[in-house]
Amino acid sequence: MEFVTNSPEQTEQLGQRLGAVLWAGAVVAFTGDLGAGKTAFTRGLARGLGIPGQVTSPTFTIVNEYEDGRLPLFHFDMYRLSCSEELFDIGWEDYLARGGVCAVEWSEIVDDALDDDCVRVDIRRGEGDSGRHITISGVEL
Repeated sequence: MEFVTNSPEQTEQLGQRLGAVLWAGAVVAFTGDLGAGKTAFTRGLARGLGIPGQVTSPTFTIVNEYEDGRLPLFHFDMYRLSCSEELFDIGWEDYLARGGVCAVEWSEIVDDALDDDCVRVDIRRGEGDSGRHITISGVEL
């Protein structure tokens, strides 16, 4: 499915729609340019999971955990990893076993460790400063 958003708020609203239909154990693999809106989308995804409060980028911590929604959200940023083997060093399998949703920014770095049935979200810059072209596969909205 392809979508166009014209503001960060619209990008978050689309993320909220996705969060509302996700299930325990879902992995959401994000791709897109730096600053394209992956974290904004994840803020909405968290709202769709019923998670209150602020969602921030885990760039320097690798993973942020939010456990106060209908499902926990584990928000990963793989930008600083060099390969998928490092993913297992940070406890990837443990996060999968916890029954939450794993949102993975820069998933292309660890793509060989992700299952084929994960939800894929590609976010690209569109027209203007806020326009985004977003493609979602692996789930129906």
